[in-house]
Amino acid sequence: MTLPGFSYYAKATSLTPEYYQSLLDHYWRRSGTTLYRPDQLHACCVHYTLRLDSTQFKPSRDQRQTVNRFNKYVTGAAYTAEAARLYPRSREQARKRDSEFDLIERVHEAELETLHIPPEPAHRFTVTLEDDDFTEEKYLVYENYQRVVHKEGPGDISRRGFQRFLCESPVQRKTVVTADGKEQRLGSFHQCYRLDGKLVAIGVLDLLPHCVSAVYFLYHESIHKYAPGKLGAIREIALALEGGYRYWYPGFYIHSCAKMRYKMDYTPQYILDPETLVWDLVDENVTALLDKKPYLSLSREKSEESSKDVAEDAVEDPDVTETDSMDDTDDDEDNDNTFLFNTGMPGIMSLDDIRNLDEMDHIKLRIDGSGMLFETGDLVAWQRQDVGASGCLKAGIAELVAALGPDLLDGLVVDFWNPRI
Repeated sequence: MTLPGFSYYAKATSLTPEYYQSLLDHYWRRSGTTLYRPDQLHACCVHYTLRLDSTQFKPSRDQRQTVNRFNKYVTGAAYTAEAARLYPRSREQARKRDSEFDLIERVHEAELETLHIPPEPAHRFTVTLEDDDFTEEKYLVYENYQRVVHKEGPGDISRRGFQRFLCESPVQRKTVVTADGKEQRLGSFHQCYRLDGKLVAIGVLDLLPHCVSAVYFLYHESIHKYAPGKLGAIREIALALEGGYRYWYPGFYIHSCAKMRYKMDYTPQYILDPETLVWDLVDENVTALLDKKPYLSLSREKSEESSKDVAEDAVEDPDVTETDSMDDTDDDEDNDNTFLFNTGMPGIMSLDDIRNLDEMDHIKLRIDGSGMLFETGDLVAWQRQDVGASGCLKAGIAELVAALGPDLLDGLVVDFWNPRI
């Protein structure tokens, strides 16, 4: 169900990484096992999907300094001096390091497994990619972050809430071999940062065929002064580059929310058009439009500009009256404003599209624990019901299909049986 200005929601029990990648590129995201697609046109806070191309990323001076400052803290001055004596760089290596910022090299520079030992660094820093399972160690970081950074009270923070929000993902984990012969991990993971054996930060990530999707980042207050949020974002971009995922998706972006403006500090960013699902570079023109307009679709902007040019050249027809231009209305139209097709949500299929969709009779259904799948056309009441009559099963499935789009139907199974839902 959806209301104008809100989101369309669905629960997921199992998603392949490939399918969830497609969902992201159709303006969906997940929170735990809940999937949602916002109504950008009518929302008070418009959610936009962004992505950054890691192959084009050039960290700013501030971002470079953040990485270097943390690395120096980890290694310490004594280590740096002694390591320089024991393992001197060549003149060419020193010149290159001073003149270039190699993203992958720098983010790993202070990790324990990268350092020359002896001597001993001031701190032992490790980063591991782990399954997104619940542990008490992870929960304690979450509790500290929610309490200190988000100012939540004890009644708002719970182990079950942490588990449901950040440890229960429908995205399946697996390892694949890429075209260049490298192994690539896909699925939901926790990127765990430990300092002197203590867990101090967690990046909750969905690793997908074409992106590192940032779900949440949390850290312990003890490392706050080292800008862990920036460090996490830079490291995730480096993972996208190093792991062959290419793109970094920083989560939904709300331009009117000052706390989200930091996402635009990482460039170049691309914004997904809510109506055509085409990616556009965020440049000065796009930023200016975001500042000015409550809702932005670049395809609509171009269409309106084109229509304006045509209108200026057209000669008004005196025989056209006001009643001639009014839209016909259907008295039998369903007026339920919670019905997805009545909300005007951009980028979804229309009722006419749904009625002309042959696949509507072949949506796969799971209705018991036998493992057998049925199709919508097998249902006794299916042919008697109408997709435009809100409240009936056929209309409910039509809403889901419209929100997904026709190219996401092949892998879809509507689950009526799973006891976890």
